[in-house]
Amino acid sequence: MRRKRWMSGAAAALLLAGALALVGGPTADAANPWGANYFPNVPLITQDGVPVRLYDDLLKGKTVAINVIYTSCTDECPLETARLVQVQRLLGDRMGRDIFFYSLTIDPKHDTPEVLSAYAKKFGVGPGWLFLTGKAEDVKLAAKKLGLSRPNDAASRDGHRPVLMIGDEPNGRWMRNSAVDSPRFIATKIGNFMGWKTPEGPALSTDLAKLRAPDTGTYVFQNRCGACHTIGKGDGVGPDLAGVTTRRERDWLIRYVRAPDEMLAQNDPIAVALFAKYKNVSMPNLKLSDAEITAVLTFIEAQAGAARLRQGEEAAPAR
Repeated sequence: MRRKRWMSGAAAALLLAGALALVGGPTADAANPWGANYFPNVPLITQDGVPVRLYDDLLKGKTVAINVIYTSCTDECPLETARLVQVQRLLGDRMGRDIFFYSLTIDPKHDTPEVLSAYAKKFGVGPGWLFLTGKAEDVKLAAKKLGLSRPNDAASRDGHRPVLMIGDEPNGRWMRNSAVDSPRFIATKIGNFMGWKTPEGPALSTDLAKLRAPDTGTYVFQNRCGACHTIGKGDGVGPDLAGVTTRRERDWLIRYVRAPDEMLAQNDPIAVALFAKYKNVSMPNLKLSDAEITAVLTFIEAQAGAARLRQGEEAAPAR
């Protein structure tokens, strides 16, 4: 997984402003330099067709988490969205009250409100999260000022970076994070940044010292696959993977995990059937190495075997 290690002009300015404020520089007397005078109040449209203004309706007085996506993406966007759905669930009742999620499309020509609405429903997005489109020039300006774009994004394989900007607009505080980190890590980081004393969703453990470093297969599954798949717990955004290594030929599995977008483009019948069955959500090309693919398939086999063993023990008659 590639992590964004760049800093846009907006993010750099944020740090500069903070430093100046500490030493009594030019921004020290400004209540909030990252408010109405900084963010453009451009018009946007939600997935429900509701017109909104970037600053007045979406940012002013709110705490937010914002990323950019586009619905036809076959790389990071599906993973980002699935990850953030998990974060949303962890945040529980705080969503739509203490924090708001926004996903801004960078393909407004294709991503109409109707397309965005269908996309949100595919992933099971809940309340407190808006998907936004608008005129191309307005979207571009909004993404730039939010620190979500940089000049050479078009040269990347995804057209953007998997970044989540977390903002506390009333206090002028902003933080950048990867949008494809562990959901618990993101939820905990949001809570810490906002100064929430007690999370209202499921418990967010921060006692990482007691956790063993996962092996490669466990790590890849948890961080790249687990947002969309389970092993023995039913379908998610994608299929339940229990038994997949016996249902599919191993060579096919390796080729599919290596380049699912290419196999779909080549009209591989299984890839096409999976795409149709799971609401036309493309499996992202995670750019895994051959060693990572082997490790994650071994992990899936081991987990499925352990599940079968537990089921057998539960079914055995008591003596």
